[in-house]
Amino acid sequence: MDVIERIDQQVKGHPAVIYMKGTPQMPQCGFSMRASQALGDTGVPFAYVNVLQDPEIFENLPRYADWPTFPQIYIDGELVGGCDITLELAASGELKTMMESAALKQEQTAS
Repeated sequence: MDVIERIDQQVKGHPAVIYMKGTPQMPQCGFSMRASQALGDTGVPFAYVNVLQDPEIFENLPRYADWPTFPQIYIDGELVGGCDITLELAASGELKTMMESAALKQEQTAS
């Protein structure tokens, strides 16, 4: 499978996914740590991809949505942005609402 197809499946197969350096339990950069923490603080489960363990995704993800940096957060199949945008959404309460809505939508689609 082509790497862009693989990314597309990951993005569309989860209500929320973060492409980050490291894991939520062991982040390898401050931006990834803060963004994954903001996602975790919503209480809504999310998927993650450690781009340091997948060089193909690390090299090609910036082409997928034309976003050059990591982390990259996708909710409901759409790029939300990186760390700063995610923290702003968390501070306003929008992040939790977006994630709950995406999780509910996927639940209804699966039923």
